[in-house]
Amino acid sequence: MMESRIRRLATTLMDATTDKDPLVQEQIYNALCYLGESEPEEILHSCDEYLRQHDKLAYPHRVIILKAMETVVKNNIASLDKSTAKVVIFLASNEMTKSKEVIRDWQQAASSVLVAVGQRFINKVMEEVLTKFQPGILPHYFIVQTFANLSVSNVFGMVPFLNSILGTMLPMLGMAKQDHMKSVFCYALQHFSESIQEYLANLDKAPDPTVRKDTFSNEIFSAYEVLFNSWLQHREAKLRLAVVEAMGPMSYLMPSEKLEEQLPKLIPGILALYKKHAEAFYISKSLCQILEASVNIGSRSLDVQLDALLGTLHPQICAPADPFVPLTVKNHTEVLRCFTVLACSFPDRVLAFLLPKLESSNERTRVGTLLIMRQIINSAPSQMEIKKPFILSSMKLPLQDSNDKVKRAVVQVISAMAHHGYLEQPGGEAMMEYLVRQCALPSEAQPKKQPLDADDLTSDSVQSISVNTLFLLSTTVDRMNNVLWPYLLEFVTPIQFTNALTPLCKSLMYLAMKKQEEGENASLIRYDLNGNLPSPYALTTRLLVVSSQPYAGDCRGAAALRLLNVLQYSVHPALEQLWSKRVPSLVEHIEENTEKCLCQKEWEEKLLLFLQETLAAVSDNTWICHFVTEMCRQLNCYNGFPLEKNFLYKCIGMTLGACVSKDLVQKQLQELLETARYHEEAEREGLASCFGICAINHLEETLAKLEDFVRSDVFKKSVGLFSIFKDRSDNEVEKIKSTLILCYGFVAVHAPKELVLSRIEADILKNIFQYFNTKVLGIKVETKDLTLKLCLIRSICMISQAIYNGGKCGDFVFSRKAELVAQMVEFIKAEPLDAMRTPVRQRAMVTCTYLVVLEPHLSDPDRTELIDTCLASVLALPPDPGQERDGIGSDALHKEILYGDTLSALKDLLKSLLQRNLTPHGLQDMFAHLGPWIKSNKEQERQRAVEISAALLDFYLGKLNVSTVIPFYNLGVLIALFSPRCSDSLASVRQHAVDCVYCLLYIQLCYEGFARDHTDEMVEGLKALKKGLEEPDFTVLFHTCHNIAMVVGKRVPPDQLMSLLLAMFEGLADPDKNCSRAATVMINSLLKERGSVLQEKVPDIMSIIHSKLQEVDEEHIRKAAQQTVYILASQHKSVVVSSLLGSALPFDSHTCAMWRSLAAEPTLTSQILEQLLEKVNRDVPYKESKCFLLGSGSERIATPLPLAATCALYEIMSAPESGAAVLGLYAPLFVTLLLRVSCTVGVQLPKSLQSRERRSSSLSPAPRSLHPCSCAVETLKVMLARGGSEAVTKAVGSAGGWDLMASPERHHDGIAVLAGAMARHAGPRLPLIVKNLVPTLSSVFDSQRITTTAFFAELLNSNVVNDLMLLETVMDNMTGRQKDPCLLVRMLALRGLGNISSGSPEKVRKHGAKLLASMVNGMDDKDDPHNLVALEAMSSLSKLLDHLEERDIQSMLLHIAIRIRPFFDSEQPDLRQSSIVLFGNLTKFSEDDCEAFFEQILNGLVTLLLHLQDPKPEVVKACKFALRMCGPNMGCEGLCDMFLNHLREDRSLHYGEFMNNVCKHLMQSYPEMLNRLILTNLFYFKSNWVDIRAAAPMFIGFLVLHVDEDHCQQVDLDQLISALNLLLKDPVPAVRMKVAETLGRLVRIL
Repeated sequence: MMESRIRRLATTLMDATTDKDPLVQEQIYNALCYLGESEPEEILHSCDEYLRQHDKLAYPHRVIILKAMETVVKNNIASLDKSTAKVVIFLASNEMTKSKEVIRDWQQAASSVLVAVGQRFINKVMEEVLTKFQPGILPHYFIVQTFANLSVSNVFGMVPFLNSILGTMLPMLGMAKQDHMKSVFCYALQHFSESIQEYLANLDKAPDPTVRKDTFSNEIFSAYEVLFNSWLQHREAKLRLAVVEAMGPMSYLMPSEKLEEQLPKLIPGILALYKKHAEAFYISKSLCQILEASVNIGSRSLDVQLDALLGTLHPQICAPADPFVPLTVKNHTEVLRCFTVLACSFPDRVLAFLLPKLESSNERTRVGTLLIMRQIINSAPSQMEIKKPFILSSMKLPLQDSNDKVKRAVVQVISAMAHHGYLEQPGGEAMMEYLVRQCALPSEAQPKKQPLDADDLTSDSVQSISVNTLFLLSTTVDRMNNVLWPYLLEFVTPIQFTNALTPLCKSLMYLAMKKQEEGENASLIRYDLNGNLPSPYALTTRLLVVSSQPYAGDCRGAAALRLLNVLQYSVHPALEQLWSKRVPSLVEHIEENTEKCLCQKEWEEKLLLFLQETLAAVSDNTWICHFVTEMCRQLNCYNGFPLEKNFLYKCIGMTLGACVSKDLVQKQLQELLETARYHEEAEREGLASCFGICAINHLEETLAKLEDFVRSDVFKKSVGLFSIFKDRSDNEVEKIKSTLILCYGFVAVHAPKELVLSRIEADILKNIFQYFNTKVLGIKVETKDLTLKLCLIRSICMISQAIYNGGKCGDFVFSRKAELVAQMVEFIKAEPLDAMRTPVRQRAMVTCTYLVVLEPHLSDPDRTELIDTCLASVLALPPDPGQERDGIGSDALHKEILYGDTLSALKDLLKSLLQRNLTPHGLQDMFAHLGPWIKSNKEQERQRAVEISAALLDFYLGKLNVSTVIPFYNLGVLIALFSPRCSDSLASVRQHAVDCVYCLLYIQLCYEGFARDHTDEMVEGLKALKKGLEEPDFTVLFHTCHNIAMVVGKRVPPDQLMSLLLAMFEGLADPDKNCSRAATVMINSLLKERGSVLQEKVPDIMSIIHSKLQEVDEEHIRKAAQQTVYILASQHKSVVVSSLLGSALPFDSHTCAMWRSLAAEPTLTSQILEQLLEKVNRDVPYKESKCFLLGSGSERIATPLPLAATCALYEIMSAPESGAAVLGLYAPLFVTLLLRVSCTVGVQLPKSLQSRERRSSSLSPAPRSLHPCSCAVETLKVMLARGGSEAVTKAVGSAGGWDLMASPERHHDGIAVLAGAMARHAGPRLPLIVKNLVPTLSSVFDSQRITTTAFFAELLNSNVVNDLMLLETVMDNMTGRQKDPCLLVRMLALRGLGNISSGSPEKVRKHGAKLLASMVNGMDDKDDPHNLVALEAMSSLSKLLDHLEERDIQSMLLHIAIRIRPFFDSEQPDLRQSSIVLFGNLTKFSEDDCEAFFEQILNGLVTLLLHLQDPKPEVVKACKFALRMCGPNMGCEGLCDMFLNHLREDRSLHYGEFMNNVCKHLMQSYPEMLNRLILTNLFYFKSNWVDIRAAAPMFIGFLVLHVDEDHCQQVDLDQLISALNLLLKDPVPAVRMKVAETLGRLVRIL
């Protein structure tokens, strides 16, 4: 019986192999394998029977079954019965040979089964297969392939058969006519040969140790003759390759004399194939095996073949290997192995062949030859030992090769040579020099072009491989230590090796440390033995200078300093202590920073300090003289390195300063002046720095040397003392002048102040202007040379700094100050205003900044001209100087930086001018210049002017020191200048304007007598307002400006207020509209804040604003009007109301403004509101109107009077002043407007008003909607806000309640949101509201009953109804609505009763029976086609359950459980969710009736578990909850724990794993339930939801997996298998996969 069922299962699965989905096929294969694990014999027999019976089954489906058989055999080979093996062997043999044609997938699968069985039953397999391998008959292709694969998989079992197989096979070779047969014979011969070799190599483990090579030699040779003489000549490329692959392994087994005899034909035959085949790997591999076999027998024939071999193999290496084609890389490896074999046997001839190839003109030939050289140096070291000098000398030509690919290959050869002792030979140094040169290649490759072929290498890769090689040779090849040390030091100083410095220094440091480990003095540089080494002075200079750019060249600074530290004793014995301490801290500074964040100036100062300390430590004038001479000698080496050269100049200055010999100082300064490259800016700068630093100790000598130039004829370009200049052009002379001027500036700023001040006017300035061609100060300078101009400005700036920093600054009167300032002003005026191209402006302003603080004071006209010139020069520039259209990349960045620096210079200059007159008058004077720019209609001018103003006011406040309280008379005017700018169109102007107001108010506080550090909270509040000014949203700006005005209003003194307001009114004409608006906002805010002090002025002010309302209809004018109109119409309220209500709808802006003005006085407002309420309530809200276009339908049209009254209510209540009146009428206003909303949902405007509204919307930018419902909602919102319930409005808005209220479908949800918000935020208002609403429950309008019921239902959700003693009233009203003809009212009534559980849970018990009855009635509602009332009843009951008396529930428990069960599988997700949640809640009451309810749990268990795969997340969540609740009632602790742990809401669920564990617990605890659970799952095989359809068979599969054998008999297997069989035809592959998986598992219960 069991067997028949297993067979039935297997048959079902095998029938399904025709499924077209590959994933389903895979699952069927897995299921068959699973069955096979349990019953391997049975399944193998089933497969055998199935394949025999279904002879016509197409081969792709047979393949699945055969693959399953192969897996079952492999996994159970040890336990497989001999008889079963026979059956499998017979079947596989037949399947394999059934078709005479080759059908690869099918026959390969059958062959694999035979190979798998052959692992253990080799004799049985051979017995069967050999019957189909008869002498004289050509066998099936796969018979031969099976032999081959068996020989690989079972060497020891198969080799004893090979002799007879070969004997039978040899005659067949001649019979094979088809290429594929010939190929398979080759495949077999190859694997047979490999197996025999393996057998012979492991004879100690072999079953027959007597087997010898000659057992097979003759047969192999016979086969070889056919392959070589016949098949190798075939035109089919694949066959030739198969022959070649076989001949390699066969050559090892051929008789020695036969192989020797064949070599003269064999090798040329193989070599000839290279021309016929693009893919050479198999040829090379075979050739290498043949060569090894030949060498093994000591062949003498190879000698003759050598030239042909070398000539053919060499091009194989020269053709580059493509790394993306693995076989080309493997081919290279095999060919190199061939060269190794040949080089070991014929070293002289191989070298004689290779070395001349290094001279080839073909780049690939040279590269390939070098690769072979590297191979034989590494792999044939003993044969190459005596050839070392010969090989080294042959490398001379490759060392001169400029090709990158050759370079890379040479570096690799050098690496190999280093490991094998070549570089210790004469000629090795040339190799090392070459390696260092490659390290010095530029690491940043030139613009990279697309590689033309696969082996193309950039110079970058040559450099990087060379760097790595050098470091490896220094650190890992011990024999290289004496070769490299100290030889590598020779490469440190030559400039051409700069790029190699980092690897050189690292290697040298490592080598030096190794030498130190050998002995204390081993690392000392022996100059007596190494004449070419650089001197200590040269090394120190070089390493110090390159350290000035520490991150260049792969961070060469740290490497250079570390090397310097290692060489300390060799440089000078006195430096050991100093350098050991200083160098590590310098290196640490480099490593702590990055190239971006390192301050170059600070770093150079550290290095110069280090140099200064070094010179002091040496304290040997002779050494210092040698040192400075070497520095000067190295200067010209750095001509291409401006930054390093600049630093070297500074080092020279520092060293000359430490030099005692005055003559040497003068000589070197003279030399520097003669040899400097004046046309380079860095050089001019460096030379001037050198002179400045030198002047610290040698002022007289420095000035004297410069004086010589002043007296010389250089500038007349005459031949004479300075004939070196005779050929220089005018431009060159200008550059020399510039440099000498700059030198004077540096000398002035560096030299000791006590010495230099006396020389400034007498010597330094006189000479500077002599250079500048200015005979008399004040004469206009005509020079057009920019460099000369910039140097003059900079030099004067440095001189001013020197005077300013001099100790006697106060005593020093700089008589030429005014003329120098005038000179700078001229320079600034000469700059074009259309762009900023040079730093002249910036430098001149910096210079003026230092000049103006010196004595004597500037005259007023000079001061005015300076300020106006500088402001015009910067503020009038075009916008965004850094982003001009022609500026891209670094040029744009340069302009941006220059602009920033210039603006900073202007600020500093104005501050220094303001510093001279820190008074309100000084401030007023400064803003007299800035005022026009601040009000400019050009954005960039305003932006710069306000930014400067903010900086000046901040500076003024910081410097202010008030000793007596004085009036800040111009505060109002200045605040009016800046405060409207707080809403400028530019965000930066807005931000800076706030800063200006902030500073002005603090300045006022200081003048009022407050301490400078006093903090005023209100003024500080201005800072917080800046955030609101970032975005250009006018509503935000409006609010922020208002707040600013509030602060200003509270802090401006009374006497300044009117001047402030008058100045503000002027601001209404501001060209920037935003600022005009801001002025209005600020005027209004000031009036609100300070109106009381301006009582007599109010009428004047208000009349101005009112006139603006008539002149121009702008928002800020209307706002102003609202401040004044509150005194109007108080005597004529009825007339005003009537006339305004008679105004055409929609109201225009003037009418609206007038309505709002009526809200000014509370008593008046209350009376007007009551009149309007009466008009809303008196008339019907709408009239039914037939809609002819829609046939019998009708539409509701709003009546005009209530609509106009509603609009009027909105306008009045939108005014803030109406608050008190609204509070007094809160309940009637709320109820009237709520019911107005209710009655206008879906109501249309009259046709006349619709067209008028469209017209007004086209005229007005953003009108308020006149739509009846929107209008009512907006009015209700404004009523709540004005009635102190802003929180309600916000809460309803954030929940989307207002939109819901206007929606016909969701109106009741919006009302619920409103009721909830009222309960939370307006509780005390509710009793009156409820009282006014109760009568509407019997309204004739359905809409009003729905609205009131929805409102009451949500009130019951809050405890506030209980606190206010409203619970019983509202609950009774809800219960009374259960028979309402409107379904929605009935549903909302149930929702309200359910809400009592959360609103007043303590009252639920008291009214339990009543509430429960209502819910059960709701579930049984007959007039409920879509189950909406039932759904509400279930949701509400779920909420009430926790609070009901158990006795009330017990009687109804089963009734409810049975009633809700059908909803579990409802098509409506919310019904599924509610019923499942309710079921989970009911479990709490099951204790007294445990068994009956347990039965209900079991009825629902499968459904709940399957719905964990429900497509709706909320249903899944409900199922998790219900299962967690059911767990404790199921009497199985493991299941309960699983539900609690794995079904947490926040936890994701691995469904398959979870179900596996659930079924394990179910079958352990309730095995008798198996059949019932399976039958329930069968019901879901027809589910509409795919995931549930897939989950049901999986559920059954897991149940079956875990059930005990004792309980298997419960299951009706035939029914189950039939159902699964049917489901196996499901259209969805995922379902079919699960079915196949389950079918495999059914083996457990058979």
